[in-house]
Formats: sequence, C-alpha cells, structure tokens
Amino acid sequence: MAPPDTVPAAEYQRLSEQFQELAELAGALAHEIKNPLSTIRLNMDLLAEDFSAEGGNGKTRRALRTIDTVRNQCARLENLLNDFLRFSRLRNLNLRPGSLNDQMNCVLDLYEPYAREAGVEIIRYLDPDLPSILLDGETLQAALVNLVKNSLEAMPEGGVLTARTRTTRYGVALDLIDTGCGMDETTARRMFEAFFSTKHGGSGLGLPTARRVIEAHGGRIDVQSALGRGTKFTLEFHTPPRLEAAATHAEAEQPPVQ
Repeated sequence: MAPPDTVPAAEYQRLSEQFQELAELAGALAHEIKNPLSTIRLNMDLLAEDFSAEGGNGKTRRALRTIDTVRNQCARLENLLNDFLRFSRLRNLNLRPGSLNDQMNCVLDLYEPYAREAGVEIIRYLDPDLPSILLDGETLQAALVNLVKNSLEAMPEGGVLTARTRTTRYGVALDLIDTGCGMDETTARRMFEAFFSTKHGGSGLGLPTARRVIEAHGGRIDVQSALGRGTKFTLEFHTPPRLEAAATHAEAEQPPVQ
C-alpha cells in the first residue's frame, strides 16, 4: 500500500514499523493471557467436581453457582482472545487460482441445516461461468462464514438468504442479501470497527476480521442496509490479468455452435 500524499515516505515507513511492532506485542500478550486463563478454567472444573461429590446443601449449591459464573466468564474471555488473535495475526496468504462459487457453496452447505431449522430459505444464484480468482481457501471460507452467520442471526424469525455471484468490469462479485432486521445508518457505518458489536456477548471482531481477509485478497466489501428490510453485503475481487487472458483464450478456442 502506498503512503498517503500528505505523509513523507520515511515517516510512513517508521509508523508502519511501529504499528507492526505493536500488533505483534498485542498478539503475544493475548497469547500469554490465554495460558493462565485456561488454568483457571481447568481448576474451576475440578472444584465443581469436588463440590458436586459433597452433596446438595445450600452452601454447596451457592459454591457451584459461583464456579459456573467464573467458568462462563473464562470461556467468554477465551473466545474473545481467540477472535483477537485471528484479527491481529492474519497469516501470509497462500493465494492460488480458485472458484469463489466453490467457497460459497461450502459455507452454505455447512449452514443449510441450521438455516432450515431457523426457517430461512437459502437461494443460490451462482454464475457457472464465473472466472477464477486468486484465493486462500481456508482463510476466505472463514470470512464467508462470519458473513453468512451474521446474516442468519439477523433473521431469528425466518426469512430468505440469497447468494449471488456475477462478473464485473474488473473481476467478480458476490452479493449476500438477507431479509432480516437490518441496521440503522450508524450501525452500518461502524460494523467493521474492531470491538463494535450490537450482540450480547459478541466480541465485535467477526466482521472486522472478515474485512481484513477480503482486503488481504485484494478485494473490498461494502454493505447496504435498511431497518426492517434487510442487509446486503457485496464483495468484489479483481481477476488477475493472467487468469483473465487464459479465460479469454479458452473461449476463443471453443468450436462454433452448430
């Protein structure tokens, strides 16, 4: 990424290095916190077993409730730390030519049983002639999981989730459209900010991580939403010139239709 015009190149480089150092420090700190946290939760489990073996008097029941509270908070902190580590330590991507349709189908197949149980119909309009893009399958799928999960959670009383892929002037695009509760303008504007969440117990890192993954693929994500009407996520990816030229060449070699 080129430095902004208003920032000298040397200063931009210095700030980038400082940011990278802080990101690595934050990631290391989160990892170090996870170890004693896991120990606390393990000891809470052992305490629960000991108290359960003592019988069911009032003092024991109060102790078990306290232990459950500590265990639940430990689990919540561990989930938050895991989300933070995924956000701060986006690994170097192993980009290979692949199908955005295949990635989307894998995620939709994963959530199809849940959607059916929640009364959500999944509709797929995936362009069979969609060009390949450079992608890291595991990482991109994780981002798509966050987006699909967010859409399904916005439709607790059922609805429709539409997945549509299409070619664009510069590459390919994916639209994820739900008929859920939608968002107001402020929430839509802030939803990709780290730690911003409207969900109880949410880490606020799922959607920011998805955006980082998409941007690491050279893509971009946009959102449009309206309260009571639903939300539309649009992901756009460039088609690499070499892949685009190969696709054009393959089309030219196709025999004419009789």
